Formats: sequence, structure tokens, C-alpha cells
Amino acid sequence: MRTVLMVAEKPSLAQSIAKILSKGNCTSRKGLNGACSVHEYTSTFQGQTVRFKMTSVCGHVMTLDFIGKYNNWDKVDPAELFSKAPTEKKEATPKLNMVKYLQVEARGCDYVVLWLDCDKEGENICFEVLDAIQPVMNKGNVREQTVYRAKFSSITDTDIWNAMNHLGEPNRNEALSVDARQELDLRIGCAFTRFQTKYFQGKYGNLDSSLISFGPCQTPTLGFCVERHDKIQSFKPETYWVLQAKVFKGKDSPLTLDWNRVRVFDREVSQMFLNLAKTSREAKVESVSKKEKTKQRPQALNTVEMLRVASSALGMGPQHTMQIAERLYTQGYISYPRTETTHYPENFDLKGTLKQQSNNAFWAEEVKALLSSGLNRPRKGNDAGDHPPITPMRAASEAELGSDGWRLYEYITRHFIATVSQDCKYLQTTIEFSIATEGFSCSGKTLISPGYTEVMPWQGIPLEEALPACEHGDTFTVDEIKQVEKQTSPPDYLTEAELITLMEKHGIGTDASIPVHINNICQRNYVTVESGRKLKPTNLGIVLVHGYYKIDAELVLPTIRSAVEKQLNLIAQGKANYQQVLQHTLDIFKRKFHYFVDSITGMDELMEVSFSPIAATGKPISRCGKCHRFMKYIQAKPSRLHCSHCDETYSLPQNGAIKLYKELRCPLDDFELVLWTSGARGKSYPLCPYCFSNPPFRDMKKGMGCNECTHPSCQHSLNSLGIGQCVECDGGVLVLDPTSGPKWRMACNKCNVVVHFFEHAHRVQVASESCNVCDASLVAVDFNKTRTPLPAGETQHTGCVFCDSVFQDLVELKHATMRHAMHRGGGARRGGRGRGRGRRGNPKKPKDKMAALAAYFV
Repeated sequence: MRTVLMVAEKPSLAQSIAKILSKGNCTSRKGLNGACSVHEYTSTFQGQTVRFKMTSVCGHVMTLDFIGKYNNWDKVDPAELFSKAPTEKKEATPKLNMVKYLQVEARGCDYVVLWLDCDKEGENICFEVLDAIQPVMNKGNVREQTVYRAKFSSITDTDIWNAMNHLGEPNRNEALSVDARQELDLRIGCAFTRFQTKYFQGKYGNLDSSLISFGPCQTPTLGFCVERHDKIQSFKPETYWVLQAKVFKGKDSPLTLDWNRVRVFDREVSQMFLNLAKTSREAKVESVSKKEKTKQRPQALNTVEMLRVASSALGMGPQHTMQIAERLYTQGYISYPRTETTHYPENFDLKGTLKQQSNNAFWAEEVKALLSSGLNRPRKGNDAGDHPPITPMRAASEAELGSDGWRLYEYITRHFIATVSQDCKYLQTTIEFSIATEGFSCSGKTLISPGYTEVMPWQGIPLEEALPACEHGDTFTVDEIKQVEKQTSPPDYLTEAELITLMEKHGIGTDASIPVHINNICQRNYVTVESGRKLKPTNLGIVLVHGYYKIDAELVLPTIRSAVEKQLNLIAQGKANYQQVLQHTLDIFKRKFHYFVDSITGMDELMEVSFSPIAATGKPISRCGKCHRFMKYIQAKPSRLHCSHCDETYSLPQNGAIKLYKELRCPLDDFELVLWTSGARGKSYPLCPYCFSNPPFRDMKKGMGCNECTHPSCQHSLNSLGIGQCVECDGGVLVLDPTSGPKWRMACNKCNVVVHFFEHAHRVQVASESCNVCDASLVAVDFNKTRTPLPAGETQHTGCVFCDSVFQDLVELKHATMRHAMHRGGGARRGGRGRGRGRRGNPKKPKDKMAALAAYFV
């Protein structure tokens, strides 16, 4: 029997699709990576009985990166990243072992059906999967098609079966356009980011951003925000005057009239018009016009409109909105949430989709009325050729979806119902008056038919007091006429919704990436989100954009990125050559980069006005090993130490606090050690500022503290304080924290495992001997006579933390509380390293660690 491997984009999608296609008769098992499951069943495929295996990836399998040495910021000129630096595809999430997992499941399979998301990114993942599995699949007949692509827009029985019955092939051109975008963003972004980060962080101490990043899409996005800020700052209010009149007829309430001239900017002219108007105490009706008007129902919903409304009406940021929308989609509540289309396909089942909402109390009345009277034909929108508009796919309740999930689902559903409802109709009445020589008017709206506003009441016509009945020639009495002084007001800061509109208009990003770019400028501390989801640029964001304008405006204007996006779309359509577009764009930005580097003083002049020199920032904390003067601790991100005498800056671990470590010095370079801590319930370790940035031994990497240092005899090193291999992670070593007494602990030098032991002991020391059972270093403990937990009142004992029966009840394993994932300074490394070479060797994992520690796991 032949085997068909089917691959979806997420585990939850795989489960839903398998359930539909197997009609609930599939068996499931966990995959070897623990994150993905495999659902198996037997059915027919291409006229033959086959075994189906449905599994998934977790987004992108691979990511693009530079090869090893080009990731070292200190040893590579950023200019080399444009052409010389080779790139390679690496596993996007190494701990998932996704390539190996796919190969294990694909071995011996005859066909593959790809159920990845139906957009350009999904096509790209198709080929990542194929690159992994094709070498291990059965080699079929040369003429036989073995690779199939399923196209679907929602997780419904109809859509999934329709996709299965109309399988196509993956689109190589769309995948290539994503490859091109990835490489352009990597090379351009990294080159500019590395240069300006190193240049400015070495000069200024209060930038308060760990990365001075540049992005071909991110920077124009920031540019829109700063452009609005500049308009606000340069705005000069102007005084103007308006005439206001109140008139009444009989016992009716007074009417407030609008002046037909609207406003004038000369007070004397305004006064002249007022004087002329005051010559009459009567307001004569010149005309009464009544016109029936229509407020059109909305077009079908696409991603950009959903993001706009979520931000402006629901108060939800774009990134958060997309996360919720994706969850609603994978759970089968809505159709695919990434689409540029605002036009329903001709075969779209509008009536069936609407029927599913007929029992929801919030809109059942409107839905039933539509079903009985007939649906209105939706407005014609734009068909971008990607996915149908975003629509609800099944009924739901707030209890099922949670607060934010329900609010977004409710809007999507109301919007859909509105698209097949009638337009809102109202009568607009306008009365034109003359008071002496001056013309005034007033208008009012009367609802004729609410139409779609019954289901979208926030767009309804507000109830107004009816205008008095009158006709041409009638007169009203002037109750009051006066001159009012006002001032023009500046525009407000851009809202997220307005920014999304600008990005769409100028072709910055895609419906999928717009939320990412907005999120980036917030995380980089370039803008802050104020009330009303307004985006206010920070000092750093403003200076960066002004600096780009000063050196090369095209770095921040949307024009060049918009042109690149058009070229990428041509690649996707098969109308442009991938390599030529890539090379041409990189050549342009390489020239811009060299000009930027040569002209950086222009931006620096703006920086020095807004930020303090690094030598004038921070507080003295520890002595430099070169000049023996005090270095300053700069707490602003990224935290670092600076010696103003030597003009040297030293990296530190991030997201923690630093203090002097007993005025002890490193035996290698004479720098005073500092102690890094992540808080009272976290972990801490000493480090040498010089060694942290300049690893002293070949087996050490940048960003290591004393708890990873392989110095053979230093009292602070791993060799002196290491106890045994971590009980959870691979490659980590549990190291005694000598500063933790009297609440003694040891902590893993890789992960956040912390082992508490021997509370209230006078002294805890790592002995030179090792355990015969597990090779861990023995620990010598000295307790107070009155508080000793040792049997028979003993105060001293030496034994193995893991194996010694006397110590077992005195050991408790926990997880350290971290403020964030700990970022190492400078060249952060990936992966683990075994224990350093030294007299303790490489300890084995304790054989009975579960008995010793797992019972205390919290």
C-alpha cells in the first residue's frame, strides 16, 4: 500500500484537516519533536487505496542567516554584508528538530500533499518542506506527479474537501519572491543596524535602546510618524472669526445657524459683516431643499481594514489583532485572515454563511429578516486574486472565544452581515437663510431606512431634533448674532489606523508584515503608544529620521521600498528574474550605505544635541584593569561599563542589575569583578567586564561570566565552583553561587534552573573530590550548632548533593525568576557548551536525579 504524507502549517490545522478528511476515523500519535502530532488513516487517493499521514510544521522550517564568522559584529565590516558575506538556510527553531522530524515521517512515502497557508510565505514553506523530505521519499515513476498543493481559505468540510479534490502544484515564483525579500532585508538591515548601533552606542550613554536598528520597511514606517510629529511642532496657530446666529419661530426651540462664509482671518472684516447682519432682526428663508441620501454598506472585509478597525474601535494593536485572527482561523471560526481582496467570489455561499448566524441573540433578528426578505447583492470590491474576504465560518459565543477573541469575531460577523444588507437611507433637509446681506444655513437628517446600520449601529444616523416646517419667504426672529474668535489647531499624532492606511497607500509591507513593522518601531523605543492608540515618536526616533533626511532622504521615504515591493511582486508573477532583482537592489543600497557611512557626522550633529556623551553618563562602580580608574555603569539600554580615561566600553548581561563584587579582581587582567543578578528570586553570578567582551580562552565565547570561565585555578571560575551537570538542560553545569548565603543555592550556567540547599549554613564550599556514583563534585557544608539539620547534632558534612542520603532532604529545585529571557552582551551565542576542561573533568548526569530532585520541582 502506498503512503501519502500531508503537511499543514500548524499542529492545530493538521488535526482539524485530518479530522475532516478521515471523517473522524484517524489515529493520532506524538512526533519525535514533541511539538507536532501525526494523524493516520486509510482512504483513496488518485484511484487507489493508500495510507495517509497528516502532520505539520510550526511556521517556517528554515531561516536565512549569515554563515558563522559573519555574525561577529566586531570582526566583520558591515559593508561586506552586501555581497561578500555568504548566507545559509538554518533551522528556524533548532530545538524542534523539524528537518529530522519531517525526514523520519517522510521516509518511504510516495506522495506529499502540502496544506501550507495559501499566501507567498506559505508557498515558501512548501519548498522548505520539500527540500527536507524529497531526498528520503520513494522515487516514483519519472512521469508521475508526486508533489501536490492544496488551496483553501477556511477550515470547513466543504472547503477542505474541495481543496483535496482540486490539488495543484506549489508556486516556485512566489516562493522565490519571499527568498528575495528575506535576503534583501537581512543584508540591508544588518549592515545599517550594525554600523549605526556600534557608532552611536560607543558615543552616547542615554539612547535607551539596545539596538539602533534600520529596516527597509521599518524605517519608512517610522518616517510617517515623525513626519506628523514635525507638522505638529512647526504648526503656528492662526486666529480666525466666525459669525454665529440663533433664530426662532413662534414657540419652537431656537435654531443655531452656520455662516455661509465659514470663517474669515481678519477681525475688522468679520466685524463689518457682523454690523451688516445686525441691521436686521429678521432671518428670511431663501430656500428649503430636501434630498434623499444613501450611506453605502461596507465592502467585504480584508486584512488592512480589519487591522484599522481593531485599532481605532476595539483598541487592539495590529500585532495582537493578527495573533487573535490566526487563532480564530485555525479553530475554524473565520476564514483565512490574510487577504487583500474585498470582493466575494461568484460561487461564494453567502446564504449558507449567513444562516449559521441565525441563532446568535446579538444579531439573530437582523439575520432572519435578511433570510426572509432576500440578501442584497454585495458591493463590487477589488479581487486581488489571493483569498476570499474575511468572513465568519461558524457560530460562536464569548465563552468559547474569550474577551478579545469574541470582540474581533463579533466585528467580523457584523461586518459580513452588513455587506449583504441594504444601504442606509436618510433624508437631508437644508434651510438657507438671509440675515440682511449675510447668508446662513442649517441642515438636519431624518432616517428613512436604517439598512446595514441595524447590525453596525455605530455607523447609524444620530437622532436629531426635527427642523421646523417652513418654506421660501417665511421669516424667523433673530434671537442672537455674535462674532466668535477661534484658532486653527494642529493635527494630532498618527493613530495606528492612520499609519496602516499610509503604509497600504505607499506599498510599505504586505497585509501580513504591516503589524510586524509597527510592532518593531514600538519595541525599539522609536515610538510610544499613547491613549487612543496614537503613535508619538521618542527623541531617538525623531533624531534618527531627521538624520536620514539630512544624509539620504530615500532611506526614510517610502518611494524606494515601494519600488522594491513592485519588483518582488513581478518575481512572484514570473515576470522578473530573481537574481537580477536581488543584485540590482543590493547594488543600490550598497552605494547608499557607503555614502551614509561617509556622511554619518551629519546625523551625529543631531545626536549630540539630544543625548549625553557616554563619558558624562552613568555612575562610578568598578575599576578598570588598564588605568585603575573607576568605570561608569550605564543603566540605559543596553547596560554597559565605560572607562572615560581609556575611552573603552564593555558589554554586560542585560535585564538585570549590576553591583561591585567585594572589590575582587580578575587574575588575568586586573579588572574588578561585578556581580550580575536578575533579582531576589532569580540567579546571579560574577563576571569580569573585560573577559565578558574578550574571551580569554579558546573554548570560551563572548558573553560568558565567571560561572562559565575555564580558568584552571581562579576561585570564581567554573572549575572551582562547578558542582554537577544540570538536571534539565544539555551542556549546562550547576554552579555554586558563593554570594547566596545564608539561603545557599547553585544555578545552571545555561538555563534558569536553580537548586536551593543548606539554608542557614555558615559556609558551603565545593570540595576537590568527586562522587563515585555520578562524578559530581562533593560539597562541604558547615552548619550552626543550634540550627543544624544533620543527624546527631553534627555541624559538618561533606557529600554529593545528588546521591548523599544525608543531603537529599535539604535540596530543592526551582526555576529562577527572570525579568525577560536573558540576553548576553555583545556577541550572544547559541547552543550549549560542555563543561570546561579542568581537574573536575566532565561530570555525568546524576543517575538518580529524579529521586533527589524531581519531588521538589515547582
